[in-house]
Parts: sequence; C-alpha cells; structure tokens
Amino acid sequence: MLKTAPAPVHSYTPANTEPASRPPWVTDDSFSQKFAPGKSTTTVTKHILPRGAPVPSPATISAYPSPVSTSSQPPALARGTVQRAERFPASSRTPLCGHCNSIIRGPFLVAMGRSWHPEEFNCAYCKTSLADMCFVEEQNSVYCERCYEQFFAPTCARCHTKIMGEVMHALRQTWHTSCFVCAACKKPFGNSLFHMEDGEPYCEKDYIALFSTKCHGCDYPVEAGDKFIEALGHTWHDTCFICAVCHVNLEGQPFYSKKDKPLCKKHAHAINV
Repeated sequence: MLKTAPAPVHSYTPANTEPASRPPWVTDDSFSQKFAPGKSTTTVTKHILPRGAPVPSPATISAYPSPVSTSSQPPALARGTVQRAERFPASSRTPLCGHCNSIIRGPFLVAMGRSWHPEEFNCAYCKTSLADMCFVEEQNSVYCERCYEQFFAPTCARCHTKIMGEVMHALRQTWHTSCFVCAACKKPFGNSLFHMEDGEPYCEKDYIALFSTKCHGCDYPVEAGDKFIEALGHTWHDTCFICAVCHVNLEGQPFYSKKDKPLCKKHAHAINV
C-alpha cells in the first residue's frame, strides 16, 4: 500500500509514544503547531523572596521582551547582560544626574546612556555602590550581580546554576547556551534546529543517523513528505520498490519475493537474483 509521509516540520518537543524507528511527526497531527521553531516558551516558577526584595513584574517572568530597534536607537542589550559604568573626571561639562536630576559639577559616571553622581549610582536592593562594580539593568533599575542573580536570573535546566547573560529557551525551560547540547555529539545547538527522541534532544545529523527510517532499496532516509511503501518487512520509497531483475516499478502491482528482493510476475522464477 502506498503511503505519504506528512509534510516536513521542525521538531521541538518529544512526540507521543511511538517506535523509535519512526519520525515523531508521523502520528502527531498537532506537532508543527505545538513545536514550531519560532515558538519560544518559558516556565513560571513560584519563589519566596526575602523580606524587602524587589518584586518582579510580569515582564520579568516572561521570555525576553521584543527588542526595539530603530535608526536612532542602538540595539537593546540582552536581558541579564553584565555592564560596568565609565568614570569621567570633572570638566566644563555639567550633565544631569540620572538619579536626582541635578547638575553634576564634579567627577561623574556614565552608564546606560545617562550620567550619574558616583555616590548615587547604587544597587536598587542592597544599596552597594556600583561606581567600580559590575551591574545588571532590570526593569529600569540597576542591581549588583549578586542581587540580580538572587532575584531575577533564571536557572539552567541542566547544570542548575543561575544564568547570567544569554539564555536559551527550549522545551519550556531555560538553559545556558553551552548546556543545551545534542545528546549524541554533545555540541551546542545555538540557533540550529533539533529533534527529540526519548526525552533527549538531537541535532539534525545525529537524529537522521540514529532514528530515521531508511529505504530498504536505496538506504537513504524516508523523509517527511516522501511517498513510501511497506512490503517484505521493510520500508521503501515508492520509486525504489522495483523488480530486482527488470527494474519495473511494482507499486500497486502483484509481486513475488526471492532472497528478500521483490520480483515482477515475469521474473518470479528468475535464477540470478
């Protein structure tokens, strides 16, 4: 019987229980809708914050906000990016302080495109001076690395440590980009597509090598969208199911077999097969 494999999709989550020898999209009709490659997900986890801790807004709990980019604005920094203020000596320049909005008549700091009195550029939670320390911007406030890590940084699903900087969102969890790797070759996926099998992610190359169904006639994978035939205990491309002697296509035709090879009626008793 001739069958047609489903249209190709990119797999982003484990399929329902299916034999390991078949691609996961064969039986799950909603596969492409649930796990399209452009679809990002994130998990909301309930945490008990210490007394007086900054309460994240819904924007903090969700995935990265959409970046704003115009000809007059530089690209937005990724959430969690560690920055450092730049010191400037006193000069004839008198900028306004980003904290108190007063004129600065002495040495000042420049950070996040604004100027600051050195004594007023502090962590929003612990009030530690950030004049000579790294900081992270979150919800228009600045935090030292320790406070940001404690209250805002997501946890990596693999190494279970806090993620500072670039975050990978996949499988409804967050990962360090270096921790989300192929289960076979151990290489990070980056922005590449991946497939799931038995709860483990695999790169395209390893997934095909380990789990794809191969045509018994040409030994190449039967990919999504291909027409295939199941006969003699094997899977064949429709164009590969041919008589072993005269190579006539046997799709929909009566056939015989000898030494695990299909034969047309004319060559059913051929000796040299």
